[in-house]
Amino acid sequence: MSLMQRYGRSKSVVKRSKKYLDEALYQKLFKDGSSQLSVCQNLNSFIKSGKRVYKWEVGDTLKKLRQRKLYKPALKLSETMAKRNMNKTVSDHAIHLDLLAKTRGIAAAENHFVDLPESAKNHLCYGALLNCYCKELMTEKAEGLMEKMKELSLPLSSIPYNSLMTLYTKAGQPEKIPSIIQEMKAGNIMLDAYTYNVWMRGLAAVNDISGVERVHDEMKRDGRVTGNWTPFSNLASIFVDAGLVDKAEVALKELEKRNAFKDLSAYQFLITLYGRTGNLYEVYRVWRSLRLAFPKTANISYLNMIQVLVKLKDLPGAEKCFREWESGSPTYDIRIANVLIRAYAKLDMLQKAEDLKERARRSGAKPNAKTWEIFLDYHLQKGDLKLAVDCLGKAISIGRGDGEKWVPSSALIDNMMRNFEQEKDVNGAEEFLEILKKSVDSLGAKVFESLIRTYAAAGRTSSAMQRRLKMENVDVSEDTQKLLEAISVE
Repeated sequence: MSLMQRYGRSKSVVKRSKKYLDEALYQKLFKDGSSQLSVCQNLNSFIKSGKRVYKWEVGDTLKKLRQRKLYKPALKLSETMAKRNMNKTVSDHAIHLDLLAKTRGIAAAENHFVDLPESAKNHLCYGALLNCYCKELMTEKAEGLMEKMKELSLPLSSIPYNSLMTLYTKAGQPEKIPSIIQEMKAGNIMLDAYTYNVWMRGLAAVNDISGVERVHDEMKRDGRVTGNWTPFSNLASIFVDAGLVDKAEVALKELEKRNAFKDLSAYQFLITLYGRTGNLYEVYRVWRSLRLAFPKTANISYLNMIQVLVKLKDLPGAEKCFREWESGSPTYDIRIANVLIRAYAKLDMLQKAEDLKERARRSGAKPNAKTWEIFLDYHLQKGDLKLAVDCLGKAISIGRGDGEKWVPSSALIDNMMRNFEQEKDVNGAEEFLEILKKSVDSLGAKVFESLIRTYAAAGRTSSAMQRRLKMENVDVSEDTQKLLEAISVE
């Protein structure tokens, strides 16, 4: 038995031998921040060191990685521990299956499930695979797997039913939800807060607001989830969507009463939802309550508040809140600056946007891809294609900050190509595509068709266009083919 297994139950890291890390694993991985790039680098360092860790540390670290949506390093850690013969529980197998689906796709998760020993294929692993199908909106596979779980008489809780109902909501089939509820009640399966929430959402999707209210009354009579504040935020959101502001504010008052333990998320939902009702007074009142409950107010709270104030067109209030954050925060968060930068850009206050970008940079927060995307949109609206392409290049070169590429949306690419076409700007279009190739794997037929039209509009010819299409394996439309022949020269 390895030392990792022998001492797996110990929660102490103080008296480790030299074979072990001299600090908790999650501390080592997050010591340079929580970006995917830095976490992966620190994980590689740990793996190369050959050092050992306790079993409980791996579980704790995997939990933290998943909470931060760092799925790739989480999977690598899980695979490394398996290679080191650390015994996996059935729960560990379910987590590994979920990580595979998130990083390598459903097929990889399915293959892993098939290869598992039968003893590991319990309700947790089946439930993990079911949840993967539901998230990918694979209705037939999800329904088939659910039937299989029933055939095997696996113990079913509300969780798989909740996953299935969420699938129906997202897939535009909310009418299937009531039968799921009936099945749960017939099987004496307890409806939890999430069940009531997704049930209400399903009814709201078919505009049955009275049905939503009946379900909410049933939940209160049930008595088992009334201490939970989330159904009230859900109810308020449904009322806001339906334009029932007065009813929404009654639900928000109830939400506030239920937040006895001063949950940060509850405060943020209150601020967001009051913002959606347009009630600026209540937004500020809840913000003051949040600040009293959390004197060391988190960046995420400032981000949420400033976003709400900007949407309510309270720019002076947003600026004041920003200055308050800026003067008290030890770390400069570019995401918060981006909210104001975007607001300035939309109001055609370019100099203010530029000044704030520069101030953020001097404070140690380099502009990220989102920052440059804001300026890209501004210059594109103003018709300055050269500056727009420059911003695009910077966004692509920086990437997402977590080691992932920043890929412009297809709508943005189409918009820029349309502009080049209208301006008959062949050189600009070609420069744009050279930069774009650093981010996208394939330019596609639509882009090349626009490029060919740009050549034709500008009266330009090309000796390489047909060869480029063959290399990219692109087939163009019949009309574009005629233009291609017209612009092509030997």
